[in-house]
Amino acid sequence: MIFVTVGTHPRSFNRLLETVDELIENGKIKDEVVMQIGHSTYEPKNARWFRFKDYKKIEDLNKKARLIISHGGAGCILTALNFGKPVIAVPRLKKFNEHTDDHQIDLVTVLSKNGKVLSVFNVRNLWDAISNVKKTNNIKTTKCLLCNDIRDYLNSL
Repeated sequence: MIFVTVGTHPRSFNRLLETVDELIENGKIKDEVVMQIGHSTYEPKNARWFRFKDYKKIEDLNKKARLIISHGGAGCILTALNFGKPVIAVPRLKKFNEHTDDHQIDLVTVLSKNGKVLSVFNVRNLWDAISNVKKTNNIKTTKCLLCNDIRDYLNSL
């Protein structure tokens, strides 16, 4: 199962949800997909979805998933990595009115450089990232050092 999560930010992240839904419709993604869509206005047609659930249910979905596709929010990424799951992180972008600034780019860049996530900055490249995870599973899924990496990054700001 692939779990897609966009967190609780009050703006839509339709760009990611539409792309995943299209990949399912085109037969590229064959796995079961569950999407947490938050405040997004797009409602997936080819996957199970919900807006919000309590944290325990989110943890259960992370635990069951073989892959997490997440927005670039620290909370969602940390939860996935806590379960040792490979994460594809797609930052929300200010230019698409998905966030108030582009801080998610910075976080995803640092985590990607450290091998913690696979970054996707253009959703047109999402299928390539999913295929790469399937073929190589080259994302470091160790969870013990991630909090230190994030703390170091935040302290550098």
